[in-house]
Amino acid sequence: MKFSDGYWQVRGGLSVLHPAEVRDVRADSNAGTLTVYAPTARIRSRGDTLNRPLITITLGSPAPGVISVRIAHHEGRTVSPARFELTRAADYSPQVEVDGQNARLVAGDLEARVRRGDGWALEFWSGGRMLTSSVGNSVGLATADDGAVYVHEQLTLDVGESVYGLGERFGPVVKNGQSVDIWNQDGGTCSEQAYKNVPFYLTSKGYGVLVDDPGRVSFEVASEMVERVQFSVAGEALEYLVVAGPTPKQVLARYTGLTGRPARVPPWSFGLWLSTSFTAAYDEATVTAFVDGMAERGLPLSVFHFDCFWMREFHWTDFEWDPEQFPQPAAMLTRLKARGLRICMWINPYIAQRSRLFEEGRAKGYLLRRLDGSVWQCDSWQAGMAVVDFTNPEAAEWYADHVRQLLAQGVDCFKTDFGERIPVEGVRFHDGSDPDRMHNYYSLIYNQTVFRTLVEERGEGEAVVFARSATAGCQQFPVHWSGDNDSSYSSMAETLRGGLSLGLSGFGFWSHDIGGFEGTPDPTLFKRWLPFGLLSSHSRLHGSTSVRVPWAFDQEAVDITRRYTALKHQLMPYLARIAEEAHSHGWPVLRHMLLEFADDLSARHADTQYMLGDSVLVAPVMRADGRVDVYVPEGVWTSLLDGSKVAGPGWVSQEHAADSLPVLVRPGTVLPLGRGGDRPDYAWAEDVTLSVFELPDGESRAVVIPAPDGGPAAEFEVSRTGPDLIARGPSSKSWRLAAGDRVVQAVDGKAELSLA
Repeated sequence: MKFSDGYWQVRGGLSVLHPAEVRDVRADSNAGTLTVYAPTARIRSRGDTLNRPLITITLGSPAPGVISVRIAHHEGRTVSPARFELTRAADYSPQVEVDGQNARLVAGDLEARVRRGDGWALEFWSGGRMLTSSVGNSVGLATADDGAVYVHEQLTLDVGESVYGLGERFGPVVKNGQSVDIWNQDGGTCSEQAYKNVPFYLTSKGYGVLVDDPGRVSFEVASEMVERVQFSVAGEALEYLVVAGPTPKQVLARYTGLTGRPARVPPWSFGLWLSTSFTAAYDEATVTAFVDGMAERGLPLSVFHFDCFWMREFHWTDFEWDPEQFPQPAAMLTRLKARGLRICMWINPYIAQRSRLFEEGRAKGYLLRRLDGSVWQCDSWQAGMAVVDFTNPEAAEWYADHVRQLLAQGVDCFKTDFGERIPVEGVRFHDGSDPDRMHNYYSLIYNQTVFRTLVEERGEGEAVVFARSATAGCQQFPVHWSGDNDSSYSSMAETLRGGLSLGLSGFGFWSHDIGGFEGTPDPTLFKRWLPFGLLSSHSRLHGSTSVRVPWAFDQEAVDITRRYTALKHQLMPYLARIAEEAHSHGWPVLRHMLLEFADDLSARHADTQYMLGDSVLVAPVMRADGRVDVYVPEGVWTSLLDGSKVAGPGWVSQEHAADSLPVLVRPGTVLPLGRGGDRPDYAWAEDVTLSVFELPDGESRAVVIPAPDGGPAAEFEVSRTGPDLIARGPSSKSWRLAAGDRVVQAVDGKAELSLA
């Protein structure tokens, strides 16, 4: 929302007041807070204290390196139960002090400074430099002619500072110049709307900001004020947290320490997922033909997904199989699982009027209600559909019980679709939550209900969902997919931008519909999309009105599917390690170049490529003619596909056949490549090859390979002295050392290779 009309004036229909001075500052050492009292006009006499708003700014800290700020006008408003659950550090309190005219709050390596007297300035310092500040007219209390009130804050930006995050957004990854409303909507991937809105941004300067409000937060990112980021909310109070780095990766680690880190996902989930597609006709015979077709062509398949029409039309969601299309579902699932497949089912949080659950949900008060007590309904999506009210614990358990019934049949995971179309006008939630604050937050309690049920039934590390809607904290319930994209190269690019933006918002695992959801991709587009999909954290073949089995396109599509599925399986020793980093540090598997090359100015704007973890650069080919421009950071990078070399820093233009793309290994990398095979969840450290790429003389690398069963990790070390490579690892395991075309088998836990 914009409040100003240029630099000097306020927009029509609004009046805005700002802190005019810091009148008083109070330190509470026990609470670890500073409270700042700032009147909206300078106080020259006692009479100036009358008939005038007083803005209260409270500073605190939930953890080292994080400072919270609350800007409040009237505090008597009811607090909504819908709030982000932020983790506070145990046995921790910041230092606070007021010394003459100055006040400081010190939270580890981050410090907030306020000075008493005329004007307003709140500064955030770390490592001897000012990260950002709230200056004159940054804080605003706005009142509209209709009586609506808003609070805004503006934090300064440096020259050349880039802003990222704010959820899964499909426009440019650098958000400077954009206006962004944090409001979940089902708008596809080609609009400014987003399924996953997260009121958090980080910058190239090495800090982040979380607005602690699950409702509609409006951001003006170097747009209304081109030298500041403005954020605003409706109501009487605005809360935000500044998160120090100093690197963007450290910002994400601290931010996800507050809001929750991604759970570990099961190893089998990294394999290829195949869907029935959405409205394409299918039944049990179709499913069997798909699975048989994959096996006959030597295409490894890990998960089979049943989309919406596994249930009867007009009955979504009732959790019952369509008896005409699937007359013996339990027997069918038994046959599929006997072939080593996991099963995923489509569900959503809406209950159609024809569903057997509608009357039960209405009678028991499990469905969202209007103010008059009747059930809220609409015909958008399903006829007469209602919304499960997950703020009612009994309703959540009711929904979870139906999930458990499917798990008992042999289902392994769920595509938790929708969750964005949550009404705000004329409705009331069971727990009294403000509907505006619940609109986005609903996605969290919906996915949390399903994910926790999976954890209860399957155990930690075996739970996984395919979720579409999200807000801050939803990263705890992976995986998330991009939503409805188109079958076009432009949509391929916007899909990647969405994934990069989501990763910079704290989400570790992400997927997308290979080939695009809407429409039917031409064979070349489908083949270009396949490597991108299979070199993502999770890989799914899914469409809308047409199927995505590779042989529906041509034989080359089959061959490319086989090649890159095999490559992903080979990469599992490496992918397992970066997946563990997502869980332990909040770093995404697909990383914007900023995260690994924060000081490289060109890398900051590269949004048609990504780092798969810290060591492999992937640049999907997004043109039919095979041309691709890739930014190569400093050093000599090696193609994982053909061994060719390319030197950076600089942009490189290449041309690739349909079965190829730039997959470049970072210099100095020791990349573990597994034996691969038909499954992603084999023993990753057995028969592993440690492939060495441009390791400098005198340096060494540690290689840690997790165990798929959660057991002890295998640890290796590779060092180079002159022309000699020496690797050490467990003597109990079979492994190899490789450089270029030369491979040496380890003996007694040691392998030596001369490069001369």
